[in-house]
Amino acid sequence: MPGRWGHLLLLGAAIILLIAPRALAQPAVPPPAVPQGVWLMDEQVAVQIFECEGLMCGRIVWLLVPRDAQGALNLDRKNPVPALRTRKLCGLTILWGLRPTGANRWVDGWFYNPDDGKSYSVRAQLKSDDVIVARLYVGVPLFGQTKTLTRVPHGVSEGWC
Repeated sequence: MPGRWGHLLLLGAAIILLIAPRALAQPAVPPPAVPQGVWLMDEQVAVQIFECEGLMCGRIVWLLVPRDAQGALNLDRKNPVPALRTRKLCGLTILWGLRPTGANRWVDGWFYNPDDGKSYSVRAQLKSDDVIVARLYVGVPLFGQTKTLTRVPHGVSEGWC
């Protein structure tokens, strides 16, 4: 009798090993598409959102005030790295590394603010075809700041890079 039970146990274990991986496998859900385009933030800056190696990134393509008092293009003057203070703000990547998580949500990214020279953690959600809500924070999102980005057409007026 014990031999028969042993064979049944081995047969049951083999069946479980064959079926379990298939039962646990979930259909692959493609990550949300990066909402490419130009997005206006705070009526001060337009950011071109683009896909970068499967992540969401963004670069400055318009500034409300693109030049300093002497007429030169604004530079990244508040950067904590002195060698980077001569970079032009136009074209500067200020959003990077946002990883897709769920439908129309991205996390674990970074936002560089040229106004204070600091980088912040960022997470974002596409609320509609024309609205992204981003949360910028240090440490805990609860103590951060929410920014709304609105899709705009790329223009040719003053301030466009």
